[in-house]
Amino acid sequence: MTASEPRSYSPAGPAAPVVSLATPGDYLQLLKPRVMSLVIFTALVGMVAAPGPVGNWPLALLSLLAIAVGAGASGALNMWWDADIDAVMERTKGRPIPSGRVPRAEAAAFGGLLSLLSVWLLALSGVGYLAAALLAFTIFFYVVVYSMGLKRSTPQNIVIGGLAGALPPAVGWAAVTGEAPLAAWLLVAVIFFWTPPHFWALSLLKSADYEAAGIPMMPNVRGAEHTRKLIWWYSLLLAPLAVLPALTQAASWLYAATAVLGGAEFLRRAWHVRKGGRDSAPGSLFGFSILYLFGLFAALLIEHWAGLHG
Repeated sequence: MTASEPRSYSPAGPAAPVVSLATPGDYLQLLKPRVMSLVIFTALVGMVAAPGPVGNWPLALLSLLAIAVGAGASGALNMWWDADIDAVMERTKGRPIPSGRVPRAEAAAFGGLLSLLSVWLLALSGVGYLAAALLAFTIFFYVVVYSMGLKRSTPQNIVIGGLAGALPPAVGWAAVTGEAPLAAWLLVAVIFFWTPPHFWALSLLKSADYEAAGIPMMPNVRGAEHTRKLIWWYSLLLAPLAVLPALTQAASWLYAATAVLGGAEFLRRAWHVRKGGRDSAPGSLFGFSILYLFGLFAALLIEHWAGLHG
């Protein structure tokens, strides 16, 4: 068995029959609704930030539904593959598969079916096929490249694997325009460079969990001090990068102000993590990082819907 292969997992023992005790809520949990909500939000912002008004809102909302289903499918397939390590981590052992409520094979079939459905639906509802291709790539990257390949093999798992979570703005943009220009990819870049300091702050808090599961997160492989340095350097890259969309047609003054002020606060908290003086610093940065990303994309949404853009 290689490090990238999931260990066989049976919550009731190897001889127990596979019986589904799942409720609709368990299947909803398989979709990782909190992650899905972020995907929906950033994809919606990508749609709205694209130049010109959204021509057909019913089709745009159908496209958004397809993107949401694709995100949920990725979550279900990730839980299928990671059931063994989820079973030994405190924050994940209550998930539907390790708790025995949903059989692994059922979760795999569920995620696979939703993946096909989401790409097909986006191909029908979007403008052209670029958005559907990007969604298919996102699902593939998250499940195969990140979950099956990177997560168990390298401490750079979050850095490279973060691309999957960063792509929704480009998918949403392409769904309503058929294109994904530089402005859309700048929004992708913001999420991509936000992901490492966000998750490394969490990994500093949950290093024992990751150690027990055998996941090579940065604090467990290179140590807490090295991780704090990386958080600081990535934050230094993120703060000015997040201002760049204001130089394109995607954003304007409200976004710029949010990016500058939020970036300054992000750097302040990242510096406290870098110094390593307070045990609460990683938790403070982790919590603020969520607010920061939401604030950036909310500013974009307000600019376009309130006519503040331009």
